[in-house]
Amino acid sequence: MRERFADSDSFSRIRPKGASRRGRKADRFDDAEPEYLYFPSEDFEGFEDSQEFDDSADFEDEPRSAPDGPPMGDRWSTWDQSTPTEKGPEPRPDWVVTELAAVDTEFGIVKTGKEADVFLLERAVPGTERRTLMAAKRYRDSQHRMFHRDSGYLEGRQHKESRVSRAMAKRTAFGKEAIAGQWAAAEFAALCRLWSAGVAVPYPVQITGTEILMEFIGDEAGTAAPRLAQLRAEEADVDDLWEQLGRSLSLLAYDGYAHGDLSAYNILVHHGRLVIIDVPQIVDVVANPRGLSFLERDVRNVGAWFVSRGLPPERVEALVESLAEEARLRR
Repeated sequence: MRERFADSDSFSRIRPKGASRRGRKADRFDDAEPEYLYFPSEDFEGFEDSQEFDDSADFEDEPRSAPDGPPMGDRWSTWDQSTPTEKGPEPRPDWVVTELAAVDTEFGIVKTGKEADVFLLERAVPGTERRTLMAAKRYRDSQHRMFHRDSGYLEGRQHKESRVSRAMAKRTAFGKEAIAGQWAAAEFAALCRLWSAGVAVPYPVQITGTEILMEFIGDEAGTAAPRLAQLRAEEADVDDLWEQLGRSLSLLAYDGYAHGDLSAYNILVHHGRLVIIDVPQIVDVVANPRGLSFLERDVRNVGAWFVSRGLPPERVEALVESLAEEARLRR
């Protein structure tokens, strides 16, 4: 499977966990001088039986994983580490691999961002044809995140513990940590809700800690689908894509939500299918006092891309009004 991705330009290759460390160990001893690896007995009292280092050992035969580690890949499947509420909605698509004998293997970085990085990951059952590609979105720890606009998005959100809510409001060190910890859970919950409502988002497979595994939008060779902003004019069916977008945003608004940060850069297009991504900042347009402004901004931001490719501007404004009514923000 790794060979399939060797020449792909869609992401950067990353080494298997621990591979380079083992490699350094082998390289260190291959050409070492014997006297560097043993101590002559006359120099150290008590080492009468000391012998030269046996350089006949074949380090290439060293086990490539821990005794209880997976036979191949980077780790065992984490499926059993998620609780039922940390797994995607049912009925699950047939491609979701739930076997506990499955192994996860990383192939590279698909996308980097301010808050998280997305990796390409294969989950496969050794010796079988059961395998699938997924996107593994991993939120960075609190020291490396850059949630530069979280104050507006968090309005209307409450933590079940009042002390945590107060700390978040005051942006104390503990409060910042709590804010950072909310994003992965918020995105996973949003993906589950939106998928169940019929919105065009990747299927959320599971969440463990700050890692979300979700449907990989791309081809079997590991090439990620292009963003809407990357489509050339001749590749885009503007009317059809606008209709698809309107249906998904309508379902979102009817459920009382707006994406909150929608643009042509967080919409993917795969074989004509439009898919909305990056939803950790999903906004409750009823609870958030600026909900309507978020909804309007979403439509106008992405609408600018469509207008630049021939969509009449009045259709953008018509969608704004329609969504405001769907969300019951206008009477």
